[in-house]
Amino acid sequence: MVTIEQVTKLREYADISYEEARAALEETDGDVLEAIVNLERSGRIHAPAGGGSYSTNTGADHTQNDHGNAQNTNASQAKDSASFGELVGRFFRWCGRIIHKGNINSLEVVRNKEKLMSVPVSVLVLLLIFIFWITIPLMIVGLFFGYSYRFAGPDLGKDKVNQAMDSVAEAAENLKKDIKGDKTDGTNPDNRG
Repeated sequence: MVTIEQVTKLREYADISYEEARAALEETDGDVLEAIVNLERSGRIHAPAGGGSYSTNTGADHTQNDHGNAQNTNASQAKDSASFGELVGRFFRWCGRIIHKGNINSLEVVRNKEKLMSVPVSVLVLLLIFIFWITIPLMIVGLFFGYSYRFAGPDLGKDKVNQAMDSVAEAAENLKKDIKGDKTDGTNPDNRG
């Protein structure tokens, strides 16, 4: 016995009338897949575009073939708009992951091995984008006043990253000593007593 659900499923794929779908299903004892194959062989419907194929999984719903189904123009257009929506969704999920990583990682301002301040990387990026002409000079001046910077968090709190930040702070300290005229042993050549 052929059910209305089977007729509807066959019509989704074959773009034929209810009478044609019911007749095709009665010939195959209600097997939707076999009815589609028979309609293709008789030339009443066209084979799937791109050389697709049909699945014969008996336990699965025969209507859930992703690539091998003959679709009418409206279904194809709906698929294209869904793909655009999916791309937009993927973009926003990616942005959300980046913002989340920026919020769980932070830049710490340290002086004399004491953490003075912690700024989320997301905020740091916004500062660098919108007021970099203030942010960068302040960070550089901070290096010369004994402040150093390090990253904390699961993604940026790595030893290699913080070693690079320590190298920058050390280079600023050495430059400061060179400008003042101090030698590495702490003596000043101008104060000979």
